Amino acid sequence: MDRLRLCFSEVRADVILVTHLPNIFYLTGFSGSAGLLLVEPEKGLLLIDSRYTFQAREEVSGVGVQTVKNGLLRGAGHAISKILHRGRVSVAYSPDQLTIAQKQALEAATGDKVRWVPVSGLVEKLRSIKDADELGRMRQAAELISRTFCDVVGMIRPEVTELELAAEIEYRMKRFGASGPSFETIVASGPRSAWAHARPTAKPLKKNELVVLDQGAILRAYCSDMTRTVFLGRSSQKVRRMYRAVLEAQEAAKNAIRPGVAAEAPDAAARKVLKKYGLDRFFTHSTGHGLGLEVHETPRLGKSERSTLETGMVVTVEPGVYLEGFGGIRIEDDVVITSKGAQDLTTAPRELLEL
Repeated sequence: MDRLRLCFSEVRADVILVTHLPNIFYLTGFSGSAGLLLVEPEKGLLLIDSRYTFQAREEVSGVGVQTVKNGLLRGAGHAISKILHRGRVSVAYSPDQLTIAQKQALEAATGDKVRWVPVSGLVEKLRSIKDADELGRMRQAAELISRTFCDVVGMIRPEVTELELAAEIEYRMKRFGASGPSFETIVASGPRSAWAHARPTAKPLKKNELVVLDQGAILRAYCSDMTRTVFLGRSSQKVRRMYRAVLEAQEAAKNAIRPGVAAEAPDAAARKVLKKYGLDRFFTHSTGHGLGLEVHETPRLGKSERSTLETGMVVTVEPGVYLEGFGGIRIEDDVVITSKGAQDLTTAPRELLEL
């Protein structure tokens, strides 16, 4: 909250309205599914409904809490109107996280004395740099998902369905302490492994197929995200060459990560390796993304991304190649950016597993 208050002069506003729940959790500790936060230079107010009165008493720190009866937007409008005795008020908000209808409701509740200042990514920028406590949680989340994958490897065999395997992964991560998956677990086999974000189906795994497993766990509110690709049977020279290319691309991307470089640099490094193998045209997504309270955060490691990588950021590194009708290979790890470069958080084996 103190870091956010340093932004007031930058945004030229009297009040910052925070509507995105992960941002509210980050600033106050409130984990409920509905709330609005008003931040002023000297104080803050969290607006909730009666479902969360007891919960907020235990979770929230650093701001006042008010339970409203007639809707959060109306309550926010009323709270902003109380500030109007000082004259015209400027309220900063994120246009990416407020619908047109919600904005109109706020305007109706506050009248024409409020100047609305659109500012994107204010809290997200703060969230992108993890402190020691956050990094500790993320390291544990990464270790948990690495352990989960290693624990479930013995189940990856012909006739087990993609859905069964995905369910087992999510069951075991919870057994190990996760509150849930970071996203819907991906298990895609055979030609479906070429679908970068395939959902698991009732399709049984078969001999001589690639299997992509993309899994992540939430532990103490923070996400992990890891992908491994295995082969059922003895892999062909083509598969081994593809796998070697992706693994080399991932290593090149990791080596390009360090404080002060542009977020496009790791992506360029990965694509350079894949081009050497003639596979760059089969790499159809960005090389990685930020990770934290949400599974996709700032920064994005992709083409033309000019933002600067900084110490304390946690990102995924996940190059892949996808050949329609044949299959796909992706290798993904979570890394923290240190003064010396990228440090792996996920620890599951990266070499090609033939099962």
